[in-house]
Amino acid sequence: MIGNYIKTTVRGLMKNRAYSFLNIVGLAIGVACASMIFLWVQDELTFNHNFVKRDNLYTVFENQTYDGKTSTFRATPGPMAEALRAEIPGIKNAARTAGSDKAVFALGDKVINEDGSYADPQIFSMLKLPFVQGDENNAFRELHSVVISTTMAKKFFGDANPIGKTLKMNNEREFTVTGVFADLPKNSTFQTQWLAPLKNIDHMQPWMQNWGANWARTYVELEPSADINAVNKKLEHYIGSKKEGNNTVSFLFAMNDWNLRDKFTDGKMDGGRIEYVRLFSAIAFIILIIACINFMNLSTARSEKRAKEVGVRKVMGAGKGKLVAQFIGEAVIMAFIAVIVAVLLVYAALPTFNNMVQKELDIDLLQPLHLFYLLSIGLVTGLLAGSYPAFYLSSFNPISVLKNIKLPSATGAGFIRQSLVVIQFSVSIILIIGTVIIYQQIQHVKSRKMGYDKDNLVYVDTKGKITDHFAAVNAELKQTGVVADASLSEYDVLQIWSNTDNYTWDGKDPSKNPLITIENVSPQFVSTMNMKLLAGRDFYANAKPDSNNVIINEAFAKQMGKAGHVGGIIRDGGGARFQVAGIIKDFLYNDMYVSGAPLMLFSHPQNNNVLTIRFKQGVNLTDALAKAEAVYKRANPGYPFDYKFVDADFDQLFKTENLTGKLAGVFASLAIMISCLGLFGLAAYTAERRIKEIGIRKVLGASVAGLTGLLSRDFLKLAAISCLIAFPVAWYAANNWLQNYQYRVTVHWWVFAAAGIAAIVIALATVSFQAVKAALSNPVKSLRSE
Repeated sequence: MIGNYIKTTVRGLMKNRAYSFLNIVGLAIGVACASMIFLWVQDELTFNHNFVKRDNLYTVFENQTYDGKTSTFRATPGPMAEALRAEIPGIKNAARTAGSDKAVFALGDKVINEDGSYADPQIFSMLKLPFVQGDENNAFRELHSVVISTTMAKKFFGDANPIGKTLKMNNEREFTVTGVFADLPKNSTFQTQWLAPLKNIDHMQPWMQNWGANWARTYVELEPSADINAVNKKLEHYIGSKKEGNNTVSFLFAMNDWNLRDKFTDGKMDGGRIEYVRLFSAIAFIILIIACINFMNLSTARSEKRAKEVGVRKVMGAGKGKLVAQFIGEAVIMAFIAVIVAVLLVYAALPTFNNMVQKELDIDLLQPLHLFYLLSIGLVTGLLAGSYPAFYLSSFNPISVLKNIKLPSATGAGFIRQSLVVIQFSVSIILIIGTVIIYQQIQHVKSRKMGYDKDNLVYVDTKGKITDHFAAVNAELKQTGVVADASLSEYDVLQIWSNTDNYTWDGKDPSKNPLITIENVSPQFVSTMNMKLLAGRDFYANAKPDSNNVIINEAFAKQMGKAGHVGGIIRDGGGARFQVAGIIKDFLYNDMYVSGAPLMLFSHPQNNNVLTIRFKQGVNLTDALAKAEAVYKRANPGYPFDYKFVDADFDQLFKTENLTGKLAGVFASLAIMISCLGLFGLAAYTAERRIKEIGIRKVLGASVAGLTGLLSRDFLKLAAISCLIAFPVAWYAANNWLQNYQYRVTVHWWVFAAAGIAAIVIALATVSFQAVKAALSNPVKSLRSE
């Protein structure tokens, strides 16, 4: 029987090549799109699955409330990990890291910047990093030990054994390589190229052992039988029990949620990438359904040509069940052909798709999950796509068919086909509108006034002694003729993570405790960034006279009220006094979607890790970078000049939104393409059913234009109905999405009008081809059997 189905399917494919091509290609495009989306979804859902203890691993987070607004932070006090191990039942282990750090490693003349972290030795037993050389139990036995990735090992030592070899870190100390671990997969939140004992730095400053200073990330491993709610209950006011008056609320954040649910609003988990996983999963299913709808419509369009075949088979004794099985079998076979074509399309498109989503996705036909998915999608799609045509075709009356009596469209069959086209175009219009609004939102924020000029601005994470003679370095940079100005700062201008509520001023409401961001800069910072000074003065070129002076932004000045003016006095918790020397216009940092947050600039020579250089307008950037690098390396020998453009990093802040917009645009285009195939099929079906009517009208003098308009009118109505359905759905979805952003674009009516007109034009162009073809047909042929 299966062999018979294959024969009839192949015969049908060869007999109707055009329809078969459209059928298979439409289904293949839908399956290929869905497959790539599901590969992306699988990658997102399997984040951190390389860690065998992931179900019991957590990060300690803190909720801190300032002026009634709760913010969530991952930085914790230095002593916390050791105290948790000793005092909280249910906690099996705990370890700290110092966040992510970029260190300069050198071996002879080879000098490379590598991302890594200082950590406690307990991190190895918790994360179970895959050691390929060395022993995790002895990795941190010595203070100056370092464990490196296989990639880092290959960079420095090639194929030689690196164990016992030394690398100089930051041109200061020799660290001995005690272990090598396999590179962590890209879909791992914990990324590092090296790990060194945290004891190297955790006593560098007295405040690092203070329960009120948050600087370390604390990881926790729970006992398998531990009750997470009970542990969180004990953690809730744990820091307050160590430091009187501290109202910080601590809680555990599960590793399984690190990637998908890392967004917090007012102290509560509020989504994250899981929203995009759900969105794209829904889009994948929608595209599959659209492809199935397209298959149904194209199969139905061929029904008239197969009517006599059905009649003959019924006369010869074929029952409805056998006919249904035959047509569903043919549909399943065609679906599997489409799946094979889809796999080829995925292999061809995956490099481009990977570049778009910035992942390394791969389809593996030998992987059981991928093979099961392809088999399932072929079977389910074939059954779903072939079900309606099968039951529709098998319902024909053989006598009516063989007597050439006009076939009934079956109850509601015409309505069903039209409804399917409406659904297709409604989804396409929604995706078009969504793509436009996402693009508008991104451009709306990107074009927002930043408070500084981000063009021609580069920064370098700098180490060494450059701060000791920065005035001379800046002068030499300017002498190159390509540099307008340069400055030092503790953080880069886009992301400033140091903040505190430990300041007061005259007239401050004692019930309020605003969070103030603080940034340590060199005197050239404001001029290098092209920030606008609203009142007062900039820092003096020599920072020493300004050691007790600060520059604040507008937001901080407003927070201070009457004291927020040039000459105003600010005091810290230790009683030290700082005078406001100047007030600058608010500039955006950390979150590009909110208004400027209170900020204060200090001018101290120490703790500056970032060199920012502004090049002159119109210079050749390649030449300018080479000249700046030469000055940097003379001033800071032994350290690489690894630069980043501020505007490029600014664009990276919208990576998720950009990805959403690109994918929505691609899928909208493909949905329109598949929908047009379905519309093409329905137009062909209509023309086929009305071929004799068209012939009679032509004999009676109807023009080609008139017949084209007659056949096209109904389809334009379907496109208009699609607009009526799509507009409110798109408006609701767009407004709901925009609520996530404080600074957002207004949804304009013309976006909907443009999407609707585009859909109608596309529908008209698709239908007109079939309509003109039918109108130009010879009426003698269509009326010959009458």
